[in-house]
Amino acid sequence: MTREFTAVIEKKGRWYVAWVEEIPGVNTQGKTLAEARRNLKEALQLILEQNRLLSKSSAGARREVVSVEV
Repeated sequence: MTREFTAVIEKKGRWYVAWVEEIPGVNTQGKTLAEARRNLKEALQLILEQNRLLSKSSAGARREVVSVEV
């Protein structure tokens, strides 16, 4: 499944700082724009995988789809 998220990337001195707008905690940096993008994708994948593992380990937890209009 492919999902889209909003990446925010800005140059801070000699580094590019990046984060995902929709998911707190997904942030990174890189010396180049390409490196920051790669690092951000990896950080997002790791956070999503970990969140899935945490939700599966919660006994009796329900999973539901939530839709919002933005």
